[in-house]
Amino acid sequence: MMRALNKIISRICVRGGEKTQQYVTEQPFRQRLQTAKTSLYSTSAVIRQKTVPIVFVESDGTEKEVMAEIGKNLLDVAHGNNVELEGACGGELACSTCHLIFEKSIYDSLPAKTDEEEDMLDLAFEVTETSRLGCQILVREDFSGMKVRIPDDGF
Repeated sequence: MMRALNKIISRICVRGGEKTQQYVTEQPFRQRLQTAKTSLYSTSAVIRQKTVPIVFVESDGTEKEVMAEIGKNLLDVAHGNNVELEGACGGELACSTCHLIFEKSIYDSLPAKTDEEEDMLDLAFEVTETSRLGCQILVREDFSGMKVRIPDDGF
């Protein structure tokens, strides 16, 4: 990496004349360059997102544990982990194919359903008192270890 930066600096110096050469060789520039180089390597830990384990229970009873990134919706988590959850509208709240059934304790802690979500759930099969659409539920830390059931799609 340093070799590539030095090549770029050399080209700039040749094209920019003495003034650029002087600026590039000054100590403050070298310090900024070193700081930038260090920053490139030191941010990798920040990029990692916090995840929690979630178990999807498919309609046939098969359980699949996945690591879910906090802040992502459950439809995206399912798709990112090859879980059989359709989501025909792509999470636009225009269908009910990402219908999920939650444990009562988790369901009670979820934000209230919007009227639009209620309308879509009216079209879903096997709706229960704890049904929600996966595209509307964002993963939280307290979901760690929860089981969420994917109901039979009616076909």
